[in-house]
Amino acid sequence: MSALLACAGGAPSPATPSPATSAVDFSTFVRVIAPFPVSDATGAPYEHAFLGGLDVPRPQFIDIDGDNDLDLFVQERTDRVAYFENTGTAQQPRYVWRTDQFQDLVLGEWNRFHDFDRDGDLDLLAEEKFSYVRYFRNEGNAREPRFVLAEDSILDAAGKPLFADRQNIPALADIDCDDVLDLFVGRVDGTVTRYEQVAGTSDIPTFAFLQDRWEGIEIVAQFGSRHGANSMDFGDIDDDGDLDLLWGDFFEAGVLLIENGGACETPYLRTDPVPLPGADSLSTSGYNAPYLADIDADGDLDLFIGVLGGAFNPTRTAAENFWFYERTPDGWRLRTRRYLTMIDVGNESIPAFGDIDGDGDLDMFVGNKIDPTGLQTARLYVFENRGSATEPAFALADTINLSEAYHYAPELADLDGDGDLDLLVGTWNEGVHVFRNTGSSTAFQFEQDTAATVRIPRGSNTTPALIDLDGDGDLDLVVGEAVGSLNAFTNTGTRDAPRFELATEDWMGIDVGRRAFPSFVDLDGDGDMDLVLGREQEGTVVYWNVGTRAEPRFEIDETVRIPLLPPLATPRFVDLDGDGDLDLVSGTSSGGLVYWENGAR
Repeated sequence: MSALLACAGGAPSPATPSPATSAVDFSTFVRVIAPFPVSDATGAPYEHAFLGGLDVPRPQFIDIDGDNDLDLFVQERTDRVAYFENTGTAQQPRYVWRTDQFQDLVLGEWNRFHDFDRDGDLDLLAEEKFSYVRYFRNEGNAREPRFVLAEDSILDAAGKPLFADRQNIPALADIDCDDVLDLFVGRVDGTVTRYEQVAGTSDIPTFAFLQDRWEGIEIVAQFGSRHGANSMDFGDIDDDGDLDLLWGDFFEAGVLLIENGGACETPYLRTDPVPLPGADSLSTSGYNAPYLADIDADGDLDLFIGVLGGAFNPTRTAAENFWFYERTPDGWRLRTRRYLTMIDVGNESIPAFGDIDGDGDLDMFVGNKIDPTGLQTARLYVFENRGSATEPAFALADTINLSEAYHYAPELADLDGDGDLDLLVGTWNEGVHVFRNTGSSTAFQFEQDTAATVRIPRGSNTTPALIDLDGDGDLDLVVGEAVGSLNAFTNTGTRDAPRFELATEDWMGIDVGRRAFPSFVDLDGDGDMDLVLGREQEGTVVYWNVGTRAEPRFEIDETVRIPLLPPLATPRFVDLDGDGDLDLVSGTSSGGLVYWENGAR
């Protein structure tokens, strides 16, 4: 049970810190990526613990601040790109998150940095919905860039809008060493269109169309005649002084190399595509976005792969999707499948908090949609707090397969009054499962009570929240579901032997569109519980309780400025650092957690 449920009138968890009683001021909340130590099962620290997870990372390594080392940009979501500053060195980079949306730029599905106007700083091309190309000019400088939208849809030399299929990621390179930039656009039929920048025509880059089906390239899947979404990058892979082509395709589990058999000034890429030699371990769910960069400044190109997920079940790579291959004298060496380390349980994560081991601090449970390693069920991740109530330090202590079901949504509470925490778990289509803790307050052991399973009349994606709805001293149950409404169950039993009976499947007419996730918290400090609802859409919805604890009545407030949470947010308000105010933790569609620290004092 979270620290909040004690306020709801139910039985408090043992050794659970009390929540704050004053009103929550969201203007004091600050997004923090590494608020306290979190480590994996081996003890290795997550450097970006609360980044929020990655599903479709599209990386670029660029020196954006002119300090001669490579910074990192990662596009995970439509229209925005996250920025990580390299605070280390060119030889030993160390990346620190700065923002989820660099300079508030709206970038569609892809973006590429380059000095298009040759003024010594980086400009930017990005997707303009749908499948056109917009241009951002850098009106700052190489050390302090300032990007301004200069053209919504750039034109080619014939005056036609430049078109790039939005599911494909273009590439930039001077393929023929003539000191003129070329633009390569992959097509869904597996071919490449080549453009070349026209010099001196205007302050907006103009590209002249040169050729469809460039070099006769046509990437076809190994089995059948399928073509798919694609991503490209160019680099001198074989150290012969010319640029070779790397190709990631929706129907390709690895990355293909098309070797340049010509010379720098006279490229010839009519060689057969082959799996990248020396990278035998590179086999993913498909649609791999390659990016070449000398990440350690040793004079050769290293390889990064953003696994976007293609024809081979993207769930397999929902957590391990940012691969790093170091180029060594002995060839490519896989160093990690998670270049940015963080809490990431695959996708659709839901946290719950409670003192599961009776040591006076809050531990953390995280459920997911499906286990990426097994694919047969969801999984529950247990992070033990090995720090304290005021200085938490979480370590992944266990992963649990509770039952054969998907979409685990955990909720902790002492349901039977025996002094330890039991567990409710919402599921995709099996209702809410009940697990009794047959261990103790210091050593948990969960066993399913199948007779106590709570089912909703219709719908799926059950997300339970326990609260005393009628002020009678026991915990009732509110269950969110896929269609965005709430089911309310009255506890007709007792505090120690609850029995949940359906009161209504359309509680108070609340509807958030799709995928309702309820969280109860006293936001205004008036002693009754308000309601915050996560949903499929980005952001959350706040309902004030304008009734009482015993007779709640909720009214929506669309003006309250709660921190912006990602799609499929699962908000939890909890005092993790023991400073007397409520912080905000939420799951995400990408399988991680985001943390907003309450700076109020």
